[in-house]
Amino acid sequence: MKIVAKKKLWKYLFLLGPFLIAVGLTVGLVSEQWGLISLAFLITGIVISGLGIIWQSYQTNWWNRRSTQAGTNALVATLAVLAILGLINFLGTRYHLRSDLTEAQLFTLAPQSRELVRVLAQPVKVWVFDINQNPQDRELLENYQRQSSKFKYEYINPETRPGLAEKFSVKNYGEVYLESGDKRQLVQTINENERLSEIRLTSRLQQLTNSSTAKVYLLQGHGERQLSPGKDAISQAVQGLGDKNFTTSPLNLGETSKVPQDAAVVIVAGPKRGLFEGEVKALQEYLNRGGNLLLMIDPNTDPKLNSLLQEWGVRLDNRLAVDVSGESVIGLGPATPLVTEYGQHPITKDFGNGNSFYPIARPLEITSVPGVQATPLLRTKPYPNSWAESDLQSEKLEFNEGKDMKGPLTLGVALTRKQTPKSTSTPQASPTPSPLPSPTTQNKTSPTPSPSSKTPQALPSPSPTTQSKASPTPLSPPSPPSLPTPSSQTAAESRLVVLGNSDFATDGLFQQQLNGDVFLNSVTWLSQQDRQPLSIRPKEPKNRRIILTTTQGNFLILSSLLVLPLIGLAAAVIIWWKRR
Repeated sequence: MKIVAKKKLWKYLFLLGPFLIAVGLTVGLVSEQWGLISLAFLITGIVISGLGIIWQSYQTNWWNRRSTQAGTNALVATLAVLAILGLINFLGTRYHLRSDLTEAQLFTLAPQSRELVRVLAQPVKVWVFDINQNPQDRELLENYQRQSSKFKYEYINPETRPGLAEKFSVKNYGEVYLESGDKRQLVQTINENERLSEIRLTSRLQQLTNSSTAKVYLLQGHGERQLSPGKDAISQAVQGLGDKNFTTSPLNLGETSKVPQDAAVVIVAGPKRGLFEGEVKALQEYLNRGGNLLLMIDPNTDPKLNSLLQEWGVRLDNRLAVDVSGESVIGLGPATPLVTEYGQHPITKDFGNGNSFYPIARPLEITSVPGVQATPLLRTKPYPNSWAESDLQSEKLEFNEGKDMKGPLTLGVALTRKQTPKSTSTPQASPTPSPLPSPTTQNKTSPTPSPSSKTPQALPSPSPTTQSKASPTPLSPPSPPSLPTPSSQTAAESRLVVLGNSDFATDGLFQQQLNGDVFLNSVTWLSQQDRQPLSIRPKEPKNRRIILTTTQGNFLILSSLLVLPLIGLAAAVIIWWKRR
């Protein structure tokens, strides 16, 4: 009897363990502080419960039972399966393995979007004020969120959270806003016919996260492409610059006589008439003080920029670029070169073998110039697929040996020239030969500052027209690098992009293939904003609609509703007849 009583006493004593565990959990959860008291109850309860289990198993020989062993094996197997599933879920949450099999990679973010989100400096959140959550929009937002933990999104019902809707000044269902810190921006309004666009979301995100703006001037007054919507205008290109946080303004050098100091980039888009000599000198001075210039020059035009281009080793060929490969592939005419080969340059980064085309283009000839680094951007296919046609009046384009130039042709080039302050140049006994000299104009091929600049020079030179910039004055020894340089000439380098066509950036063609990417990436690179991501823009779904004529539609109806059923019926009758 005493032994039985002792067993009951120990049994009741061990029941104190679960009670102490419950007390410890209650204290910790209620107070939300896992201090000394709650931990003391938990540890004491766990120790008593563990001793109770060990003592009970020893008294009943529990571990040697077959049922105990079978149950233990089942428990271990169950825990192992749960652990494996948990590990798989953890790896699936941490690492994403996805494969996009669509032709246009519709479910994969473009490199520009991925690069922009990965380098976010502060958290960004997307607010979607809508009742319905479209799976396509959620998938796009999930793709963004996978790139960085700083990107979040949330769907909000304006009816249940009117305060938040009022904070964003929401007026309609489907409005999508971006928020970063105290800055908010409307992305777009989505509905059944218009889903969330990666292009708009990436553009607005870039505007929101990039506080700096760059001023882009577009030269006017010589028949250049007009900036407002119209025939052969570049309004879509201007809008694309606005989406990338550029500020655009027209520039008439005939009125201002010089390029404004705040110009990050100057664009000359398809001039039909020649520039005045003073305007050309203004552009040369702008480049000499570290400016950046984009020239898009069409065939059969003479913008009078030869003196400027010679300093950079570029010559505009007067022949017409002909490419017959595009005609057989996608129906382009021979006067519309199809480019699939791009140079190794930030402008054409990630282009791969993508397509861009340039209706009525002229080739460029590049020669080496000391101090100037040139990188061809756009190249046509080799001969016999492409050549430079000299007979522009011929209705039939054929290669003429001796007159025409065999491909591949260069249609675009990017050039850089280092800006070396004049005070740091080394004196020389004789003038250094300057590349491609011009006897009648100032020699500006050297990267030293132009004397015609409004900013005073450290050592002014008296010669106004014939002085070579490569020969420093021998009156002073080499100046130390610490000497101050003029504020207008502190840029590290000047940049120039020359394209033998401007039609590719006009409305309608700008959004085709990689045409818009060539233009926007050129301006972004020229602006020397290294934080701007240079890559292809997000892709839109391709139009796969099949447009049938009335005859084709009637034939399709007859074949599907009459011909195919009759063929099936005839086959069934034949099989039945043979088996009969």
